[in-house]
Amino acid sequence: MDKRPRARDLRITIGRLPPGRWNGITDVGGVAVGHTTLVRGEGALRPGAGPVRTGVTAILPHPGDLFRDKVAAVVYRLNGFGEVTNAEQVREMGVIDSPLLLTGTANVPRVADAVLDWAFAHDGEAGITTWSPSPMVAECSDMYLNDVRGRHVGREHVRAAIESAASGPVAEGALGGGTGMSCFEFKGGIGSASRVVPKEAGGFTVGALVMTNFGRRQHLVIDGVPVGNELKDWNPSPAPAGSWAIWASSTPSTPWTWTTVFPRSSSPSWTNIRTISLLSSTFPSSTSRPGSPRPARCPSSWARTSW
Repeated sequence: MDKRPRARDLRITIGRLPPGRWNGITDVGGVAVGHTTLVRGEGALRPGAGPVRTGVTAILPHPGDLFRDKVAAVVYRLNGFGEVTNAEQVREMGVIDSPLLLTGTANVPRVADAVLDWAFAHDGEAGITTWSPSPMVAECSDMYLNDVRGRHVGREHVRAAIESAASGPVAEGALGGGTGMSCFEFKGGIGSASRVVPKEAGGFTVGALVMTNFGRRQHLVIDGVPVGNELKDWNPSPAPAGSWAIWASSTPSTPWTWTTVFPRSSSPSWTNIRTISLLSSTFPSSTSRPGSPRPARCPSSWARTSW
């Protein structure tokens, strides 16, 4: 795949804070990202066979055992009905215990099943002497470009995405879960960025990874410039339904306080974004649910009476 310039390569500087080293979600310590991309076939749709334009993206918030070293998290829906498996459990308990996967809508059950296979293979006690992992799989519809009835993402693709996850520069564009996505009636996909708070304010890093699948062309705004108005009649195509944004942060804050941040993370252009989810990576102290193998990465003051 040819390397395409990012916004800053074109001297477009978004916001006032500086980016991290990679200008990606992986600037938050320990976070890793991996993709599996499936592209095959051409021509007219053959339901159940192709063409195939889909994939899966895996986000791992730290390099250790997620099941035994849980990570504080929250799921927030800005609007719409974007699905994420086990969202209610995360809202109640405030932690995740498995990698977070992004894929096409029809792939979700198979991806969740594959995550369980992967997790059981890596922990011989999970589901026997302690509870089982709770896969988090989020979706957007890629049916405009992909044969969704084929549900082409399988166990080997999920395993490859998880096991290839790495820190450093995040691969972006039409790959992984974003392979079949559209954005502002252009080709969509995966994008990532980060910003670093000044040292006097804590020096924390906030990173985001977005699977874009939303927007009418006339709503496209780049750094405050409504460029979509000039392009609205150029080669139009159907607008997709919604997107996902995954956030990671090194700030020592609670998951629930981040629900006040999420509404501010959207812009007028993001009128069709459905759900935003957060991963918080490092915290100053920890607590554990009775019976869990090891503590979750969250301050003890967050513990709820049901834990």
